[in-house]
Amino acid sequence: MIGTRTPTDPRTDPIATTLKNLWPTLQSRNAKVPLHGGISTPATTPQALKGALTQARYALTAARSRRAPGTEAPPSDLAAIEDLTTLGALLTGIPADVRTAFGTHALGPLADDTNPSHRMLLETLDVFLTHNGSWARTAEALHLHVNTVHYRIQRVELLTGRDLARLDHKLDLKAALLCR
Repeated sequence: MIGTRTPTDPRTDPIATTLKNLWPTLQSRNAKVPLHGGISTPATTPQALKGALTQARYALTAARSRRAPGTEAPPSDLAAIEDLTTLGALLTGIPADVRTAFGTHALGPLADDTNPSHRMLLETLDVFLTHNGSWARTAEALHLHVNTVHYRIQRVELLTGRDLARLDHKLDLKAALLCR
């Protein structure tokens, strides 16, 4: 079929739609072994096949990396490349050891979960980033005074070597938190 198909919107691609509709049936027939699948955008030419295969492998890795809450093994899952539209979803396609290494290096000393003050700083950082860098909303969410939030974020910046006034540093630290 490659070369004869016209480019389609991946969300309405008939092959992807058929596979997504069949997925629950495939899962129910093979309940003992989790099934994982990755769907790429359609390859419309032989030259596009390599890129489509790379996308499908990435989506497959993301499907394998997803974990059901409270379980060790990932559930059966099917991931399509067009579903990877958030930073968290994108990071699921990166191997776990690479994610862990990134999180550890980006967070620096804060990656040490055994230190209670570091756990407190990580919580403050997470809430701060979740509230888009708002000092007041972070203080309210954590039931702290705004000055305490300022102090904690200054400690985060000092320990990580990042400046949270910069968007790229905020993104780095948000990705590091998601990689933990």
